[in-house]
Amino acid sequence: MSERELRRNLSILPIGTVRELTLLTDRQIRYYEQQKLIAPGRGKGGQRRFSLNDVDRLLEIRDFLDAGDSIKDIQEIFAKQRRKAQEKQDSEAALRRSLQKNSPNLDDSGLIKKGQSWLAKLLPKKKLSKSWQTKTWSLSA
Repeated sequence: MSERELRRNLSILPIGTVRELTLLTDRQIRYYEQQKLIAPGRGKGGQRRFSLNDVDRLLEIRDFLDAGDSIKDIQEIFAKQRRKAQEKQDSEAALRRSLQKNSPNLDDSGLIKKGQSWLAKLLPKKKLSKSWQTKTWSLSA
């Protein structure tokens, strides 16, 4: 997970701030938590603390409700989104495993471990060089 995503997941916003950002009431926010549409963190003393992703989710919920969707519809939409995201992660993991199995020169992250031979075969007319300072590959004619 990127640093940006980690920051978006930090539960630091109190319910008052979230109320002002989303134009929802405290009661609505608590109700959406009760319906498991959001899952805010808890601070010291048990106060709800919301992340930026929670705020985005609440805005989505409000938009769905304004469009005439019910809470049950929204739960189904979010469940479908979670399934799709999980399928994408599973697919990417399977692709990574396949690449590692079929390309022994790749490390766990899918980057080149050592050697350029297989790339040289793919790009015979290009010269492949690696910048050791930036650890990036570049092609030159």
